[in-house]
Amino acid sequence: MQPISGTPPRPPGDGPATSSVAGEQPLSSQQRTVLERLITRLIALTSQQNAEVWAGVKHDLGLKSDAPFLSRHFPAAEQNLNQRLSTAQQNHTTRQIVSQLTELLSQGNNRQAVSDFIRQQYGQTALSQLTPDQLRNVLTLMQNNQLSIPQPQQRPATERPLLPAEHNTLKQMVNKLAAATGEPTKLIWQSMLELSGVKAGELIPAKQFTHLATWLQARQTLSTQSAPTLHTLQAALKQPLEAREWDSIQDYARQNWQATPQTVLTTAQVQSLLGEIFLRRAERENATLEVRNIQPIYSPLFAPVVDSLKSMSARPGLMFVALLVVMLVIWLVI
Repeated sequence: MQPISGTPPRPPGDGPATSSVAGEQPLSSQQRTVLERLITRLIALTSQQNAEVWAGVKHDLGLKSDAPFLSRHFPAAEQNLNQRLSTAQQNHTTRQIVSQLTELLSQGNNRQAVSDFIRQQYGQTALSQLTPDQLRNVLTLMQNNQLSIPQPQQRPATERPLLPAEHNTLKQMVNKLAAATGEPTKLIWQSMLELSGVKAGELIPAKQFTHLATWLQARQTLSTQSAPTLHTLQAALKQPLEAREWDSIQDYARQNWQATPQTVLTTAQVQSLLGEIFLRRAERENATLEVRNIQPIYSPLFAPVVDSLKSMSARPGLMFVALLVVMLVIWLVI
């Protein structure tokens, strides 16, 4: 295909074309049209401007800002724009999926169902840690009602929310973590809500305060380490792992990533392990509370009888009379 004759408009920063050597001519009309169409599609998916995209392509190709695009630059520029467009399309799709998920999470007990599912299937504790394919799978399952939705759990009347002082303490720790990692505070709070198992609009129960503080402190400490391992994770916990917990977490790391206590962990793996520790400790605490609330097997049906026997045992004379009455009743029946 032959270039269209004439001098086409040039991208910002392009100087006049003077060379006629093969490959040193300015971009042809067809080449410029191809690149501009890619840029138009890219701008539609991002907040970038036309000049900004042209400048970015020049930077990636190693061209000076005032250097013109030449015919020989076209293949590399087209490939660069196609890569940028592919990334933008993936990000756009991911944002759409997250938006749809967020809308569905606010319905019923979907949040708890999704939290349980991604922890069991992907070893993660927050949606922000999932890949686009994993997010798409979760959305499809939710839309097709294929996730097991847990029944609503009634909280004890005595379960209070965080006090203002406790909330402020967590807020300060979240701000410090965000400053250290660059992660938005909104995502950190979202992860904390998902860990605590509360729905949008609910308050975090006070019983989670200690666990959340430990989780935040550990993340803060581990964010400064370039090669974290299970051993450094253990050392970062304000409340160290007990022997049984240590064995359990080692098994979790080995089953999910074939990791040993000496294996260097990724940021996602560290967050997954900390989330697992949080959930297991919270579940253990709940189980302990439930055991404490179990009533004796004779209560309440036999409670009056037992109380009466206790009273009689303190008065031997009355106990003797009661025994005679029981024996007389048995004799008459026989």
